[in-house]
Amino acid sequence: MNIVNFSLLCSVSNSLATILSIVLFLVGIGIGIGAGFGIYAVVMNKKSKSAKKNADKILEDAYAQAEKIKKEQVEQTNKEIGILKSTFEQENKERREEAKRNEERLYAREELLSKRETALDKKTEELEQAKERVHNQIEALASKENTLDEMQENIIKELEKVSQMTKDEAKQVIIDRYTDEAKIDAIKIAKEIEDNAINEADKKARNIITLAIQKCAADHTSEVTTSTVTLPNEEMKGRIIGREGRNIRALEAATGIDFIVDDTPEAITLSGFDPVRREVARIALEKLILDGRIHPARIEELVQKAQRDVEETIKEAGENACFDADIHNIHPEIVKVLGRLKYRTSYGQNVLNHSLEVSYIAGMLASEVGANEKVARRAGLLHDIGKAVDHEVEGTHVSIGVELARKYKESEAVIHCIEAHHNDVEPKTLEAVLVQAADAISSARPGARRESIENYIKRLQDLESIANSFAGVEKTYAIQAGREIRVMVKPEQISDDEAQVLAHDIAKSIEAKLEYPGHIKVNVIRESRFTDTAK
Repeated sequence: MNIVNFSLLCSVSNSLATILSIVLFLVGIGIGIGAGFGIYAVVMNKKSKSAKKNADKILEDAYAQAEKIKKEQVEQTNKEIGILKSTFEQENKERREEAKRNEERLYAREELLSKRETALDKKTEELEQAKERVHNQIEALASKENTLDEMQENIIKELEKVSQMTKDEAKQVIIDRYTDEAKIDAIKIAKEIEDNAINEADKKARNIITLAIQKCAADHTSEVTTSTVTLPNEEMKGRIIGREGRNIRALEAATGIDFIVDDTPEAITLSGFDPVRREVARIALEKLILDGRIHPARIEELVQKAQRDVEETIKEAGENACFDADIHNIHPEIVKVLGRLKYRTSYGQNVLNHSLEVSYIAGMLASEVGANEKVARRAGLLHDIGKAVDHEVEGTHVSIGVELARKYKESEAVIHCIEAHHNDVEPKTLEAVLVQAADAISSARPGARRESIENYIKRLQDLESIANSFAGVEKTYAIQAGREIRVMVKPEQISDDEAQVLAHDIAKSIEAKLEYPGHIKVNVIRESRFTDTAK
């Protein structure tokens, strides 16, 4: 029992000790917290005072800074207000002055209009008075005219009695009398005007044309329809002919050209009117001779190769011509057709060279007279393009050239120049006239062209026949290769003034009836010869 009580007592004692420890711990914590709060309160109080002091200082500085900024802003605003006020006053002053000037101008205009109105009223009154005076004068003139008509009729009747001629007969006599005199006077005046114009224009025209020609003069070539190929030996003729003529027939069939094998030593003649096919045949034959293998299959192969070579040469020739003439943006097909002119001749003149020459001359003439140089050069280069295919297409080379140019979208200005260069249509532009002149210059310069002897003789005969057809002509001589004609007249039938008229009439007749390159000078010679014999 004592042991149990003792255990209980010990247990209670331990519990009390534990509770006491807890209580003491809690009390200690409370005391610590209180002390902490006290210390915190003291520290915070100290910090609060320091922060308040700093805040007061910051506020004071902020107030000072704000006051300074406010003062500066006020000064700046006052300054800007002053500037604006000054500007406004200046503008206002200028506007008042401008308004004053406008008002003065209006007053001046009103005064001027008032004066003009007064003057107009005065002039109107004067015009009315003048109109009345003119009306009175017209009436007086009409009265005088009636009187003069009566007097004229009386005079005419008296004259008819004296001359025993009617009015119409006398008028015809006077007309017949003065017609010849008026014609001679007109010729003299025309000659004087022509001489003056020639004196003024001849020097400049000579300089322009001489400059154009000397820059563009080119050699001429012989007009031929045949080509000759040289052979290494006579044996080659037999190889070209082949067994039973099969090789030469294959050549003619492939090229469309006649191969003439005659007695000419070591040479074969190629004949044909198509210059491009003739060139293909020549190249193919030369290649066959070098190759040595001459048979129909090889002939066809080399002819095709020659055609490609010629086509390439044609293209290059067209491109070079465009480059030399400084012409761009030409349709490729036009370039090819242009290159074909390399193998085309006209009266012995290479047509491609002639076209380039016309392009140069037309361009230089255009630059001298202020025309469109680009159009003149382009039209000059293309003016004879129809000659490249005129043996393949029906029509004149002019109409063919116009169709080609229109097909490949050339400008209407260029087309008109092509169409007008042989006067198929009347030239309507300065460029067309210049191309026409350049074509004549290139064709007519010495050495440019060569005619066949038959055409040459026929042209001279026609020239002399035209001159001999006029009354009073005694003899006619065509000289200087048909570029001048001398007409001898009968002095007893043709006077000096009539001789001048005759020269003009013969020139016009030649222009109407003949086609010729360049110009023909007409010289009418009237001379009187008196012969006597000393005995």
